[in-house]
Amino acid sequence: MIAGVTNIVRRKQQRVGSMSLWIPWWNAIWQLRPAFSRLRTFLWFATAVAGFTVRTEQLGVTSLVRALKLDARCYNKLVDHFHSPAVQLDRLTALWTQTVLRLFPQPLRINGRYVVVGDGIKVPKCGRKMPAVKLLHQQSESNTKPEYIMGHSLQAVSLLVQAAASVLAVPLAIRIHEGVVWSNRDRRTLLDKMLALLGIFAIAQPCYFVADAYYATRKIVAGLLEQNNHLVTRVKSNAVAYTAHQPRGQRKRGRPRVYGRKVRLRSLLDDPKAFQQANSPGYGERQVVIHYMVRDLLWRPARRLVRFVAVVHPTRGSCLLMCTDTSLAAIEIIRLYGLRFKIEHTFKQAVRLIGAFTYHFWMADMKPLRRRTGNQHLHRASPEYRDTVRRKLHAYHVFIQAAVVCQGLLQYLAVAFPQRVWNSFGSWLRTIRPGIPPSEMVVANALRQSMPDFLLNAASGNSFANFVIGRQDTDKMEAFRLAG
Repeated sequence: MIAGVTNIVRRKQQRVGSMSLWIPWWNAIWQLRPAFSRLRTFLWFATAVAGFTVRTEQLGVTSLVRALKLDARCYNKLVDHFHSPAVQLDRLTALWTQTVLRLFPQPLRINGRYVVVGDGIKVPKCGRKMPAVKLLHQQSESNTKPEYIMGHSLQAVSLLVQAAASVLAVPLAIRIHEGVVWSNRDRRTLLDKMLALLGIFAIAQPCYFVADAYYATRKIVAGLLEQNNHLVTRVKSNAVAYTAHQPRGQRKRGRPRVYGRKVRLRSLLDDPKAFQQANSPGYGERQVVIHYMVRDLLWRPARRLVRFVAVVHPTRGSCLLMCTDTSLAAIEIIRLYGLRFKIEHTFKQAVRLIGAFTYHFWMADMKPLRRRTGNQHLHRASPEYRDTVRRKLHAYHVFIQAAVVCQGLLQYLAVAFPQRVWNSFGSWLRTIRPGIPPSEMVVANALRQSMPDFLLNAASGNSFANFVIGRQDTDKMEAFRLAG
């Protein structure tokens, strides 16, 4: 008898604690309200984010409707919402960035600068009537990926934040940056579009931009330095730099010489006596000793002095790193580049758990694509056709941004309310690591179980709960009440 009462009390405490997870969730997403022209549009966006959170399948908008037990008529309304011009996408991205900086009290700072990580991702899409789908080459060295795919090429930016003994890459924005050419005079590359994406965030304080060797170019360096930001990246093994020219004798006529002796950066690894030893600052590494050497050299793409770090790891081999900030210590450069993989983990969660790229919005008026086709040039298309393509790309981006907000809110709840999440998990894990926040899967499971309680108990005082309850299928409400 006493054991039964104790179990009932424990279940009630878990239900109350799990329901309270939705309150900070709602308070956080409410800060995005100014990005929508109407309150109803914002509530549909919040409904989509909640659907991403609690769904257990990745079948596009259909799974969002099923996860929230919505009426079948809401399917078309959700599809119309993603296409709606009432969603101001760039303002939504900027507001989400500001919200992330408020929600996470400990963003990673080095020399007073935020740390932003950028990378690209290629998503398979077989739709023959989907704009921006093109033949893409995958450079990943994984045997599980085909060399060529038809799909969307996207670029993403995340902010690194401290989370107890861990570091998280909170996604800020993901955009499709290839596949459609609007003008034959458009010469923008992926590098230009990455700089434009960084400009949308409007982060007041300067930052370090951490990226792979693809972004080690003059265009990226110049664009970052113009905004008082710096680049931390890896350089290719065939890269070269120069020493500063030392004038000898009387100065001759003409432009003063700037570059001196050429230095092949790979040659820095050939002098083991010049290396220093230190404990590896790599994430999760303990009692690992690395060897490194620092040289400040002139780099032609940057047209200035930059810092190169040659690193030799006992198990991972050698690497050549570069930073445009010559005041940053070599160990910090190694540490920052070692955290670049965090965005890869964010991609993994976005693909496998959140389903950020499961959109299936076809364009009925589009001419079917051929296999192995390239960019779609629209400079000769009619204005109506171009507007239709823009509307469809807008729908893709709103869908992806809703998934980005969903993943960021899951990370926020994991960092801010870890004990409340574990108390509401309601399942079992073999290993729970102390000092590590719960994963997005654990938080999503806690929110999924508490969704009925939240909707049924908060419908009278919460506009979002009332909005969802009013659009649920009445035939499924009885099961929903029993679950609550």
